Formats: sequence, C-alpha cells, structure tokens
Amino acid sequence: MEPESYPVLNAVGYAPIASQQGSSDSVKTIMAMKASKLDAYRELAEQVYGQRIEGQQSLSAMVVKDESLKASVEGVIRGARVIKTYPVGEDTYATELELDMQRVYDLYLTTAKPRRVKDVKYY
Repeated sequence: MEPESYPVLNAVGYAPIASQQGSSDSVKTIMAMKASKLDAYRELAEQVYGQRIEGQQSLSAMVVKDESLKASVEGVIRGARVIKTYPVGEDTYATELELDMQRVYDLYLTTAKPRRVKDVKYY
C-alpha cells in the first residue's frame, strides 16, 4: 500500500582538502569533493538504515582497563541527487545530497515489478 506522503531526506558530507592524496592542489580539491560526496551518502544511509553500535569494556580489579566503541552503517542508496558541492573555509569541501522517498518508491516499482492477480479460477 502506498503511503499518503513521502519524506525528503537531506545530508551533508565534509572532507578536508589538505589531507587528500594528490600531486597538486587541484587534484587534492577534486579528491576532497569525491570524499565529501561519499560522506554525504554515508549520512543518508544512517538516516535510512540506522547505525550499528558495538561496545566492549574490560575490567581488572574493578577498574576499567580497556574500552572500545565501534559504529558502522551498511545499505544501498538509490535515487539521491547532489544539491550542491562547495568549499567551506580554506581547507574543507562539502556536498549536500537529497533523497526524495517518492523517487525511491518509484524506482522500487520499476525494479521490483510487483504483480497483480488478474483472474482466479477454482477447479
């Protein structure tokens, strides 16, 4: 059954330019643009699928000896579109993405090809 309304999700990804690998400033800027886009997709995946959190803690003589926390996200994002890619300050690039869930639903219908029963015969 189709919902009455569809949300539009927005995400922003950031990447530092100076930390990128490249032979020139132009290459580093392009790599930061790509990295910021991937970061924005990760943000969208978190909104759609949630985030998995794993924690671990060990004690020795009732004193915390070691503590770790790990976060991960996994999923497929289809139908997102880039709204804007732009520099932020001197050393950061940002990318804004939008995911219209109406478009996601339409893409699902074209790939899943749901079938409807036309006729039922009883014998």
